Amino acid sequence: MAQEFDPALPYPQIGSPAPRFLCRTTLGERSVDGYRGRWLVMFSHPADFTPVCTSEFLAFARHYDAFQTADCDLLGLSVDSLFSHLAWVKAIKDAFGVAIPFPIAEDPSMAIAKAYGMLRPDAPDSTTVRACFIIDPDGIIRMTASYPMSTGRNVEEILRTVRALQATDAYNVLTPEAWQPGGPVIKPAAVISAEGELDPDWFYRTMQPEFEQ
Repeated sequence: MAQEFDPALPYPQIGSPAPRFLCRTTLGERSVDGYRGRWLVMFSHPADFTPVCTSEFLAFARHYDAFQTADCDLLGLSVDSLFSHLAWVKAIKDAFGVAIPFPIAEDPSMAIAKAYGMLRPDAPDSTTVRACFIIDPDGIIRMTASYPMSTGRNVEEILRTVRALQATDAYNVLTPEAWQPGGPVIKPAAVISAEGELDPDWFYRTMQPEFEQ
């Protein structure tokens, strides 16, 4: 009989410190602490050589320079072994001429996947290891998202979210739906008129930003 899922188990939420780990990757050892001072996008996949994940890795590789320009590193992760990762990286290079410039971490014991809440305690396999986390320079989780194996993630949306988080942190503003760098932002506080009344649009006021990203 399958175990009942215990909702009291630790599960990292937005605003939580990213669980710490040290692991082997295709580019040497990596740890969460090693990314302090920069933004990090950590994204997982359930197995190497899977078609949807291959499309995502190709997209992350194409956008790698844009993430670097945004002071953001990339870290892939799956439960497969380092040797499988290296074989997959070579296969992608041979088949598509694309070099994967970011590290891919191994997690054969699924310890990292479990620490980040990707796996239920009674999970029969790794199909739910399809999560994405944006971690800020202080090691705090700022965004989480999970996708099924059948549906590819939007890498441009992940990059957009990183830039939006950076803008809100740096300039004390909010970003509206589908915000892009250079677009209007939202003022965070209500404005009280000289008569002591709230302006009619107090709950949603946009402005053109004076900053550029």
